[in-house]
Amino acid sequence: MKLVRTQDAIGQVLCHDMTQILPGGTDADGKPQQRYKGPRFRKGHVVQPEDVPVLLSMGKEHLYVWELQEGMLHEDDAARRMAALCLGEGCVASGDPREGKIGINAALDGVLLVDTARLNAVNSVDQVMVATRKGNFGVSKGDPLAGTRVIPLVVSEDTVRQAEDAADVSHHGQLLSVQPYRLRTAAIIATGSEVAKGLIVDKFTPVVQRKLAQFGIEVTWKATPGDDMDALVSAIAQARAAGVDFVVCTGGMSVDPDDNTPGAIKRSGARIVTYGAPVLPGAMLLVGYYDQDAAVAGEDASIEGKPCAGHNLTSATPVVGLPGCVMYNAATVFDLVLPRLAARVRLRHDDFVQLGEGGLCLGCKPCTFPVCPFGK
Repeated sequence: MKLVRTQDAIGQVLCHDMTQILPGGTDADGKPQQRYKGPRFRKGHVVQPEDVPVLLSMGKEHLYVWELQEGMLHEDDAARRMAALCLGEGCVASGDPREGKIGINAALDGVLLVDTARLNAVNSVDQVMVATRKGNFGVSKGDPLAGTRVIPLVVSEDTVRQAEDAADVSHHGQLLSVQPYRLRTAAIIATGSEVAKGLIVDKFTPVVQRKLAQFGIEVTWKATPGDDMDALVSAIAQARAAGVDFVVCTGGMSVDPDDNTPGAIKRSGARIVTYGAPVLPGAMLLVGYYDQDAAVAGEDASIEGKPCAGHNLTSATPVVGLPGCVMYNAATVFDLVLPRLAARVRLRHDDFVQLGEGGLCLGCKPCTFPVCPFGK
């Protein structure tokens, strides 16, 4: 920081706000009125030639400024470079930087993906930061996703380069991505002999239909095959033959000898990613994929293996076995994984392992999911 004549400050960075007072008229008693008082130039502002007369009119004949020496960046220029690390598919900057800060918003409806490991690596670099909302949840167009800034008014370019090296965008893409919901149709196979025989009303299917509809997924095929293993396998085969994007089996997920849903899904040719998750409610969830469907022609086939913020997309057909808690509880493990399934994000076993921290629903009344700690 140094003191310079205002006329010599062009191109320099102000170290503090400059307050301007503009006089007004007089009141009924003839007393002068203050028309305006506030910061005319903000800390961090780069002095321009046209600013000099204004500053002089404010009585500022000398200014404290930071010198932009070689190898140093103004906070706004550094903020732009930090934001570039985050602006993946479906993300847009909220505007120009202000005081070294830039916000990042969703450009579309979809699921927010965050590369946590690389985000942590960037934030381990001193004097820079990126703050995001929790990844893997649905967002709407215009929602704030993240904010990034540098801490000082001027920062070493080497510091920003360290953050850029930690992000390694050229090899792994940006830290953030919003993936649109790609699944369009689903089949619901409601298990249980009591449902097949009409002894009870199927209350599970309407619940699942409402959850799927939130992500633009229409249920176009239904079946109630009972509990027989062969009948379940046959129903799943028929659903796949109908060309649905998503196969959902409801119930029959416990250790009861009559619960054959997990075995039927496995026999149907699915590769099981997980049977069980460290989440309550929903520990008996099953998720798998029909990998053979990844070779189908069409738009979805083109996304197979596409990397985005540390995740891969897949055109394989997902299949889930939902435990009974999904019918009764407002929020369960199904709500934690459905946004990614709907966007065709390939889920791995590790993705479920990571659900343990935050995976205990507190059963709040009324339920405020997803604006609550569950899964976060």
